[in-house]
Amino acid sequence: MKIRLTSSGMVWLGVVAGLLVLAFTNAHLVYIAFSSEPGCVPHTKQIGTVNGVGAPFRAAKSAC
Repeated sequence: MKIRLTSSGMVWLGVVAGLLVLAFTNAHLVYIAFSSEPGCVPHTKQIGTVNGVGAPFRAAKSAC
């Protein structure tokens, strides 16, 4: 039994494959967003200056 795809069938197959890839990548990004804790990273906890500019990478509110 031979399956023959027409050009429109190949286009639809490509669209479905692209939508599946998009769905899986978005699901992975949502999983990473909920499983990570980006608030708990090392940062400067005091107000200070570096070369006359405010302290770099200072968190607005510490979560740790």
